[in-house]
Amino acid sequence: MADTIDRASLEHTTMRRVYWRLVPLMFCAMFFNYLDRINIGFAGLRMNHDIGLTPAEFGFGASVFFLGYMVLEVPSNLMLHRFGARVWIARILISWGLVAALMAFVWNATSFYTLRFLLGVAEAGFLPGLAVYVTYWFPSDYRARAVGGYIIAGQVAAVLGGPVSTTLMTYCNGLGGLQGWQWMFLLEGVPTMILGLVFLAALTERPAKAHWLAPEQREWLEARLARERTALEDAHSHKWWAGASDGRAWALAILFGCALVGVYGLLIWLPLIIKSLGNLTDIEIGLLSALPPLLGVIGTLIVSWSSDRTGDRKKHLAGVYILAGVAIGISGVAATPTLAYLMLCLTGLGINSGNSLFWSINASLMTGVAAAASIAFVNTVAQFGGLIGPWMIGWVKNTTGSFTAALLTISAFLFVAAIIALALRVAPRRSAAIPAAGE
Repeated sequence: MADTIDRASLEHTTMRRVYWRLVPLMFCAMFFNYLDRINIGFAGLRMNHDIGLTPAEFGFGASVFFLGYMVLEVPSNLMLHRFGARVWIARILISWGLVAALMAFVWNATSFYTLRFLLGVAEAGFLPGLAVYVTYWFPSDYRARAVGGYIIAGQVAAVLGGPVSTTLMTYCNGLGGLQGWQWMFLLEGVPTMILGLVFLAALTERPAKAHWLAPEQREWLEARLARERTALEDAHSHKWWAGASDGRAWALAILFGCALVGVYGLLIWLPLIIKSLGNLTDIEIGLLSALPPLLGVIGTLIVSWSSDRTGDRKKHLAGVYILAGVAIGISGVAATPTLAYLMLCLTGLGINSGNSLFWSINASLMTGVAAAASIAFVNTVAQFGGLIGPWMIGWVKNTTGSFTAALLTISAFLFVAAIIALALRVAPRRSAAIPAAGE
């Protein structure tokens, strides 16, 4: 009994120390990762006029980020395995922070496109890199808490990004001869570079080299992780086409891609859409831009709880996308700015509440080693939504002169996502190499 208590105590103190050593740093990295993705929307309030960008050019530049991100994600992951997660994640932070800061000096559409593409290239592999690093330190029973501890930073950045970015733009405007949007890029890019240096200094590649753990803690953690690796190796590896050969994975990828048309389109264009509703200051726009993602955080908690309680994923996912589709459609044709904004808030609630349900369904398509291939495949294919959404809104705005048709088009994509959600077959398919209990 005493040995059991001692072992439980060792496990508890070890994992608590690992969590508080690593997760806060990953949270900070995720925060700036998301901030540097979405701050372009706030810069557009002034930058577009200053360098002469049309709505179509701005939308294309926002979307071309995802092209660089998708093209380089697999090579980046290969380099991570060659150089180690600690070094490679630090490289990503430093290089993307540099490119994000250099965004302050774009002067025309071509320079804007180039740096946005390079930002996607620099950032490629960041999220998979963190996921790999988590497996080096957290046994499977602790990984969900570790991932949850840093992934929520994206939602925090979406809420705080507007007030922070527009405050910098307002109060730094003219300082040193630079525009406010230029200072925003600099002051939000430089901390990421500094964070990369902190990663190099503070993180350790593997538990065996962690001098900040006691010897018995290192031994316990290494042994626990080694047992899990052995179990996976005994199960054998599935080929890379485990996801590509499953029709359900294709359906889920198309579903989430349609949703991402709205997610990224709204995130990047929301400040300019709100600006079109009335005569507002940049800070007022920033504050109003914070409410839709904040409602999304609340909606995520409520919908996830309800989904877990009932065991249903499909109807919940379809429901939140229908809510978002109806709301953004009404926003596009609303007779008053107040009604249009309220509908944008409902859109934020619905469209963001679906993310946790999507990942739950994605993880349930297969079990065992096949799940890793399927999850990666679905996520990569779904990024077409990031390519389409921001560009499409800009093109439609440029063509029609208003956001109405663009918002109605997003509504259509969300209804397609809802229909696919209802038609999904989500019962998990077991890995052939892993027998079921009792076989």
